[in-house]
Amino acid sequence: MTERSLAVALQYEKRDGGAPRVIASGRGAIGEKIIATAKAHGVPVENNPGLAAALADVEIGEEIPLELYKAVAEVLIFILRMSGRVP
Repeated sequence: MTERSLAVALQYEKRDGGAPRVIASGRGAIGEKIIATAKAHGVPVENNPGLAAALADVEIGEEIPLELYKAVAEVLIFILRMSGRVP
């Protein structure tokens, strides 16, 4: 990771019926800490700088914007496959 590492963490609760929310965002040491924390807890990490940059503009606690639904859905499918919950 570099000093310019950017990370954005999302949370999605299917039962809430809403869109995924940004729950953490940071660059540099904070971005590296977000990535390390995710890995330490077994959360798959997707390396997608363009999507991370777009999501970094979303306020913490806010739902992702409609125009990012498709890109985020692809990441969620990746995570579900990595966790073995989707073949």
